[in-house]
Amino acid sequence: MGAGSSDGTEKKSNRRVTVLVTGGGGFLGGAVVRQLVARGETVRSFSRGRYPHLDEVGVECFQGDLADSSAVDRAVRGCRSVVHVAARPGIWGRREEFWRPNVLGTRHVLDACRNQGVERLVYTSSPSVVHGKEDIEGGDESIPYPDVYQAYYPETKAEAERMVLDSNSRNLATLSLRPHLIWGPGDNQLLPRLVAKARSGRLALIGDGSNLVDTTFVEDAAAAHLLALDRLDPGASCAGRAYFITQGEPWPLLRIVNGLLQAAGAPRVRRHISFSTANRIGWLLERIYGFFRVSSEPPMTRFLAHQLSTTHWFDIGAARRDLGYAPSVSIEEGLEILASTGSAASNGE
Repeated sequence: MGAGSSDGTEKKSNRRVTVLVTGGGGFLGGAVVRQLVARGETVRSFSRGRYPHLDEVGVECFQGDLADSSAVDRAVRGCRSVVHVAARPGIWGRREEFWRPNVLGTRHVLDACRNQGVERLVYTSSPSVVHGKEDIEGGDESIPYPDVYQAYYPETKAEAERMVLDSNSRNLATLSLRPHLIWGPGDNQLLPRLVAKARSGRLALIGDGSNLVDTTFVEDAAAAHLLALDRLDPGASCAGRAYFITQGEPWPLLRIVNGLLQAAGAPRVRRHISFSTANRIGWLLERIYGFFRVSSEPPMTRFLAHQLSTTHWFDIGAARRDLGYAPSVSIEEGLEILASTGSAASNGE
């Protein structure tokens, strides 16, 4: 999540900071920062890590933890807008490990926004907050939150999203974006895992891979955040609402996985297992990892089995209408861009 000065304190600046990006050193947060800087905004990043490249482009860097309310309040001070990207992703871990950054951290961001008179907050959520066990075909924002979650990440992101949307007021305008499966150059989450498993021969799809899945190219996901900032104001029609963000181009999972692997120079996936087998393996591994308190992620969980076997693509009509969102590249073009970078992943976030 972002950078700091050599002694861990904030860099001083005489410029008026207009936008704070939490997680500005990460994959999506970094793309948001780049686009803000490119259009002349004054930008601040708040993150746990230190990223000298942010200093080099004039970003004011604060280093700290979202669970530290004082550190968050200092980072927010002087900002007119906040883009809250930072979060704890993943399919495995103790609830506390997700709750502190995702829920408590978001609560601290909201408190700081109110304390410091911030006018607008754009929150990065996930479509997984509404994905239970069933297929979603062209779903819109009316899909309800499920009663039960199979992993702590979507559960805590949903709790945080509710807080953000409930906090929308005449003083602080809030909005939530739900970009789906973000990928592109600099990916340090999805692509590195796919490549590592493919090269080790451990990658397998559940079913035949024909289930349609939405994805989002990182530059389009970032652009959606800037559009949201531009449209969001107290009383605006988009305030207090959530929006799905995708390329608007669902592909069969097998096609997108092999497209990503080919762009990264990795072998295509050829192994397939049934959902029932994957679900049983996930159930067993969850118990083994839980009993022995293994901190690393199991290769399969029940949540992952459902994610990989179901159809989930979304209607982005609301984002087009209210935010002016339109994907800038096709998936084919994005894969060409990814291949041209010559690397499967970076060491960001």
